[in-house]
Amino acid sequence: MKIDHIAVWTYDLEGLRNFYMHYFDASSTEIYYNHSKEFRSYFLVFDGDCRLEIMEMPNIGKSKNDPMKHYTGLAHFAIKVDSKTEVDRLTETIRNDGFKVVGEPRTTGDGYYESVILDPDGNRVEIVA
Repeated sequence: MKIDHIAVWTYDLEGLRNFYMHYFDASSTEIYYNHSKEFRSYFLVFDGDCRLEIMEMPNIGKSKNDPMKHYTGLAHFAIKVDSKTEVDRLTETIRNDGFKVVGEPRTTGDGYYESVILDPDGNRVEIVA
């Protein structure tokens, strides 16, 4: 078995789509729109099997989680890049473009070289090599 996709709600579907396409070279499906629910979504496809579904619908409550603290539930997802140099480069690019870096590049105890950034909605994303 394998994970097929992870889904996140957003209030800015196009903005979040553009973020992942720009920084992580994701490609996107055509928009899906369910008129009766006013539900819109895209599947973002990375270089691999797992996809990210981003979804938007009126009246979805805002998360009460503070992205700077940890809570039960989904903590983060990781996007793998080719090298430590790419982790460093992408982290700096994202920082310089005004997004928050909450974990500086480092080697973890389990052997990953990673940084942690917040996407435009405050979701924790690890950039790993």
